[in-house]
Amino acid sequence: MSKLDVVYRSILLTKFFTKGWGNPEKLKRLFEFRKTISNRETCQHLVSPDYPVYIDKAEEYPQYKVLDGHFLSPLVHHLPGVVPKESQIARFQVLLPKEWPADSLRPVCLHLAGTGDHYFWRRRTLLARPLLKESGIASIILENPFYGVRKPKDQIRSSLHNVSDIFVMGGCLILESLALFHWCERQGLGPLGITGISMGGHMASISGSNWHKPLALVPCLSWTTASCVFTQGVMSDAIPWNLLDNQFFSNSLYRNEIWKMVHSPEQNSSFIAGCHFARTYPESVTEVKFVPAQNTQNSSVNGTSTVNNDSDNKTVTWYPHNGDVCAGAKVDPGRLSKPSKGPQSQATVPQDSVSSRTLLEAQMKAGHDTTVRQKALRMESLNFMRGIMDECTHLGNFSTPVDPTLAIAVAATWDAYVPREGITSLLELWPGVEVRYINCGHISAFLFNQGVFRKAITDALEKTAQKYHSRSILMEASQKNTVIYTPVVSLGNGKPSCAKG
Repeated sequence: MSKLDVVYRSILLTKFFTKGWGNPEKLKRLFEFRKTISNRETCQHLVSPDYPVYIDKAEEYPQYKVLDGHFLSPLVHHLPGVVPKESQIARFQVLLPKEWPADSLRPVCLHLAGTGDHYFWRRRTLLARPLLKESGIASIILENPFYGVRKPKDQIRSSLHNVSDIFVMGGCLILESLALFHWCERQGLGPLGITGISMGGHMASISGSNWHKPLALVPCLSWTTASCVFTQGVMSDAIPWNLLDNQFFSNSLYRNEIWKMVHSPEQNSSFIAGCHFARTYPESVTEVKFVPAQNTQNSSVNGTSTVNNDSDNKTVTWYPHNGDVCAGAKVDPGRLSKPSKGPQSQATVPQDSVSSRTLLEAQMKAGHDTTVRQKALRMESLNFMRGIMDECTHLGNFSTPVDPTLAIAVAATWDAYVPREGITSLLELWPGVEVRYINCGHISAFLFNQGVFRKAITDALEKTAQKYHSRSILMEASQKNTVIYTPVVSLGNGKPSCAKG
């Protein structure tokens, strides 16, 4: 893992989920809706092909046009009261060439924002303008819910208040992406693509998976689930785990109702045992089974801590959480000397020792030992975070793209923000996907490899054009004659831009 990733994250002041998990009833509604929105067959009917999209302003520059538009986020219709008022109107910007090569394809790529990417300027400068100049690819830049002009008034910077907010963001982006794809088709644009970096890359993956036609899909610096980002990556240190611990165990709805709705494709014996314990706590602590003690001393061997209870000569064994970086833990850069073992590696779970269920129950029973109890609480919060993140973000819970061979993913070998060790591989979930690796960390990849991302976008769109249109999108491969392209728009007349589409 990258030392730069660790140091960079340590100097940032931004904290996430400062108000906790979010309203339990809202989480239940989101989890229930996830079953519909993650299935392409049902999701495609949530946004009609003529969904109204409005163009508010059009500006011309020497080499391109810029359109600014808006529309009501479709999620507002399907989950009333869930989307904050400030986030309900989706706003976007389009960069189009002033002229297209005659009889050519008109490729366009939708760009979703990564963490902290407010407004349009960054993606416009680093991706959209160069793509237009280098390859003749148009771009649509969508403002994320909770960001820029869509940021709630009481939210500071990118600090989402609740864990549930990131699920609302994802739901909005999925349906908003579909609305923009339909708009593109009405304007005669295509082939279509979608991309994003970091969080934007993951949002692009779940959004692109729900489009019912072949799509160039280019997720950058993301992987198959967001759970590893918040429980193992360096971002985990930006989360108020004490607050989450207290909320989780003080409100039985999280354990008794919400966790029963969780489905994680990453389930292992430890995760399943943790789920059972949380769902049956506190009743489960009456069934504690202990392992006979071998000695009467506290010890720590190979990272395994043993705490003895002298009163009844029983032992509780604590196994640290999987991963190089555990949630809430300070990271020693010296431990980060080796890169991730790659997407095919698997996490190790102790099999021949006290079961996770017995362990956690015993730790909670030993309430006189504050440290042990805090570790048990933390492990349950981690399991819950892992579970609900997998429920709403794991690609295994979403449809496979119509044609995964059109997808090109870009990953950083030493990524400390998005660890891949022990996580289901993208190659397993999307057969035929191409994965390109950059030999650096997350931050270095973003700062110094924008050209790699643009190349992947161009290649994915070119692959789509060749496979489904038997033509090239590259300007030098097209005819020299040009035509003026005028999109069907309306400017402030109250009619949707699709009125003539």
